[in-house]
Amino acid sequence: MAESLLFSIAESVLGKIASPALQEAVAIYNVENQICKLRETLTGIKAVLSDAEVQKATNDCLQEWLDRLQHVFYDVEDLFDEIECEALRKKVISRYGGVKWKVRRFFSLSNPLMFRAKICHKIKEIRQRLSVISTDKDQFNLNVRNADNGVGHTRSREITHSFINQFNVVGREIDRRQIIEMLVRPDDKNLSVIPIVGIGGLGKTTLAKLVYNDDGVKEQFELQLWVCVPEDFDLKKTIEGIIKDATGQSPNLDLQQLQASLRTIIKDKKFLLILDDVWSTNRSRWTDLRDLLIGGASGSKIIVTTRDSEIALIMGTYPAHNLKGLSRNDSMALFKKWAFDEKEKEPRPDLLEIGKDIVNKSQGVPLLVKTLGCLLFLNDDDRHWTHIRDSETWALADAKKDILPVLKLSYDHLPSHLKRCFATFSLFPRGYAIDDDHLTSLWMGLGLISSIGEKLASEDVGALYVKELQKRSLVQVVEESESMFQLKLHDLVHSLATIVAENDCSAVGLDATDISETVRCVSIPNTSLEEISNYDGVPPFLRKPTSKRLRAFKLMFRVYDGVITREFVETCISKSIEEASGYNL
Repeated sequence: MAESLLFSIAESVLGKIASPALQEAVAIYNVENQICKLRETLTGIKAVLSDAEVQKATNDCLQEWLDRLQHVFYDVEDLFDEIECEALRKKVISRYGGVKWKVRRFFSLSNPLMFRAKICHKIKEIRQRLSVISTDKDQFNLNVRNADNGVGHTRSREITHSFINQFNVVGREIDRRQIIEMLVRPDDKNLSVIPIVGIGGLGKTTLAKLVYNDDGVKEQFELQLWVCVPEDFDLKKTIEGIIKDATGQSPNLDLQQLQASLRTIIKDKKFLLILDDVWSTNRSRWTDLRDLLIGGASGSKIIVTTRDSEIALIMGTYPAHNLKGLSRNDSMALFKKWAFDEKEKEPRPDLLEIGKDIVNKSQGVPLLVKTLGCLLFLNDDDRHWTHIRDSETWALADAKKDILPVLKLSYDHLPSHLKRCFATFSLFPRGYAIDDDHLTSLWMGLGLISSIGEKLASEDVGALYVKELQKRSLVQVVEESESMFQLKLHDLVHSLATIVAENDCSAVGLDATDISETVRCVSIPNTSLEEISNYDGVPPFLRKPTSKRLRAFKLMFRVYDGVITREFVETCISKSIEEASGYNL
């Protein structure tokens, strides 16, 4: 189980404590000791968060404990922002403020003594809440789990194999021919690598199986091998997998013996090796494996399947084969195979029409087409079909069980700082084209951009974040120019963002009556703003106490677009955020 959004928030809070800006601010108000004790408690709680995430599915009390913890994490972040903001205000007034400003400040809450007392009170209150939470965690017997760059490796994943029933595959003939053409093409290299790249559920492994089992391919290679690569690309485990596939036996050898056995197996043989589902970008581990595989005959080939274009660059000697979704016709053919009894001569026309709409929502992802088809198999109730068509994919239990774990692997492997950034995609409408500078500005406004060295501006760091998400197949560039580019998310990826955001971010309509207490950022999608110029008052949810915790109120239009008015924005903020210090129109 990889770390959740809550773990990422904990990472962010602890990173904030270590930042030079906050260190300088707490020194100004002489609260270093209080912050240090707060950090110790937070560190202890963070250590068991991964285990808590694993166990929460079977323990409702644990989920409630995590919800309480998330509230405190957010309050700590708000406290740190307040300290930094006041320290910056103090600097500005000291440098530019005259006597009048300084006298007014002495009699206000910005008075250093009054502010320090206020901060000390808040820190004490937060520490008391954390103390209770820390004590309560003992009842759950939580253990410390190791994590590597924010990604835990205790979660199991499906181990693939090479067998395939080709009659169940639809629409990959062109891709199959293109890969086979590269495999049989004369090559003077001792070892060549062909990467297949695409999002989860798109059929990368299926394509590799089709190629692997092709009769013409079998004639070209003396030895064929298949291994599902460990997530961390552990060299010993990978070699063991290759040897087991070649010999049918599980070797019980040390690394020295394993590498000797591998070299003996492939020596002077032209082989085809499938390295399926590669996640690690550790170039050193790949190089170690590649050097052992060079002992095969000239013309040996490796096919790598991955979701990460960086892995394709590291490992590939051929350009990446970027797998696309199925065509509309192929998607429909696949759907009919799984949704209808093949013994029937012709499916009911009314169900076929509904099926076309269901196929459209799959956007060519074979796993989703197959899953939705299975949900409808042998069910001829048109009301049930309509329910499937009109439901969110994740509201369907079987779809959630089959598809979500596949897609969520991409999120699980994100570094902690990118998980919170990814969650903000839930604030945009489905299918929305997002300007890269708009996205970066949002991340900056929410404090999600971490400094990298001293030379990169926040905008440049944000651009690096976008590129990282793009190479992991989570966003797609749909339009690009010299100064900007636009991004889109596949509908499934957008649904994933909505799920992982949980109660952190939420898109709401003008008629929403309430929001979760944990929500800190809300957006009103475009469809809700069509009549906003004539809207009287503010959305009902902003009148509730839960809105007082909001940090950001995002509108999909700006004032100068002529859709909303400045008065409407100011009214919304004044109703929802009592101590708002500013907002971006």
